[in-house]
Amino acid sequence: MLAVAMTVVATAMAQNATTGERQKLVVTIVVDQLRTDYLELLRDRFSSTGFNRLMREGAYIENIRFDIPDVDAVNATAMIFSGTYPYVNGIPSEKVFNTKFRRAEYVLNDPTQIGDFTNETFSPAALKVSTISDEIRIDNDLSSIHALAPDAQQAIIMAGHAGNSAFWINDLNGNWATSTYYKLVPPPVTARNYNSPLSTRLDTMSWVPSMPLLSYYDLPSFKKYYPFRYTYSPADRNRYRKFKKSALVNEEITQMAIEYVKSLALGKHDKVDMLNVAYTAAPYKHGMDEDVRVELQDTYVRLDAQLSRLFATIESSVGMKNTLVVLTSTGYYDDNSVPYDKYKIPTGEYYPNRAISLLNMYLMALYGNGQWVDAFYDNTFYLNRTLIKEKDLDLSVIRAKSSDFLRQMSGVTAAYTLEEILDNPSSAEGHRMHRATIPSLAGDVVVEVSPGWQIVDNDDNQNKRVRVVRTNAVSTPAFIMATNVVPQKISTPVDAVVLAPTVARILRVRSPNAAREMPLTLH
Repeated sequence: MLAVAMTVVATAMAQNATTGERQKLVVTIVVDQLRTDYLELLRDRFSSTGFNRLMREGAYIENIRFDIPDVDAVNATAMIFSGTYPYVNGIPSEKVFNTKFRRAEYVLNDPTQIGDFTNETFSPAALKVSTISDEIRIDNDLSSIHALAPDAQQAIIMAGHAGNSAFWINDLNGNWATSTYYKLVPPPVTARNYNSPLSTRLDTMSWVPSMPLLSYYDLPSFKKYYPFRYTYSPADRNRYRKFKKSALVNEEITQMAIEYVKSLALGKHDKVDMLNVAYTAAPYKHGMDEDVRVELQDTYVRLDAQLSRLFATIESSVGMKNTLVVLTSTGYYDDNSVPYDKYKIPTGEYYPNRAISLLNMYLMALYGNGQWVDAFYDNTFYLNRTLIKEKDLDLSVIRAKSSDFLRQMSGVTAAYTLEEILDNPSSAEGHRMHRATIPSLAGDVVVEVSPGWQIVDNDDNQNKRVRVVRTNAVSTPAFIMATNVVPQKISTPVDAVVLAPTVARILRVRSPNAAREMPLTLH
């Protein structure tokens, strides 16, 4: 019976595809750190109208790959929408190091712009190529392109250069905020900020389990009897940041998306409209303890309910038959730190400040007194290029000597010079690093710190910032659902850069201008 039903569905979709009608609304959903194994685990806890509908009616890609070394929500979103890698699209990571001011800055920071409902200054100027959002707008200038996200940079990348609006939740006041780069402030945003701001509602919210504790899987005994509860008091100046990392933020995003669909009549005109939405399925970093598996499962169950709400609104307003839905993970998983010492797993501490001092002393012994190393950021050493130029020295030689010295330190498994990364890298890891490297933003030597080691940002043990090195090899999913896409399950890993050209093919618009990969064949 199941085989017959699938045949009927496939036949109906094939017949619909021959009509030549393309979708009126594109809904692209980016879920930070969504995992395939958790979707499979919780299928019987989901409704039939959220994730299960995507699995049942869409093309289900079990493993969408982002083939660069350090994936985050921002560079992943840029790859999804541009159809190309960071070295082409201009977005290597959430933050980049400003060598002039010796500090990390948001990659989309743009002081020429002004914030609206915020003092943040962002624009898509650093995004060097077109996106699928841009191409839909180019296809028909009357198309409406909108983006909603907890994070500013995700919202802007999803809206692209030609978007009508891009809004995010401000870290400091909870307002829906944007950049004056985008000219439209839709009525739902104004109404929410003035009539029902998050600041007047947040202290009444609490995140507690949405199911009985025994309904969650794989829990240790102590987790079965003590439910979590998180509140966001006005006395906590970080309460909006914490809220944005919680499952509750997905409800806020969904409500605004629903109001967009209704008030802007998206998909109801003779054009293709686009609504881009970002959610989170990341482990909660502000948990009561390091084991946040209950919170994580609850996030998935709650997110499923929000997808159901959004799909129901689209069904009643536009019709799902007139809608193309793309949902994708960001392709990585940033797990909470674990107590390696307790379980006798090899570990250690890598102090960048000490490494800078030792490298600087080594270079002074070779080339004379001076501050030869400017900074360390994101596993990268930045040399003092001004001093090297003044001394009339060969920068590539100093990089090579620095690399040789650094790889001898405890906790360092490899070190790469900028030349090794850019000039025909021979290893698979070299190719991945090359894809993520933009020469104008790059440092001089990149080190790989051993898995399990802790990178300690300073020597002050009372105020040290620690990052545990961990590679999480997890499968992350993507879905494409439309009447002209036959339901199917794709187990072979698929590169994230094919999503944009695949959407372009379904809609019969141009692919983004840097998308080189061929689209998926989904029939």
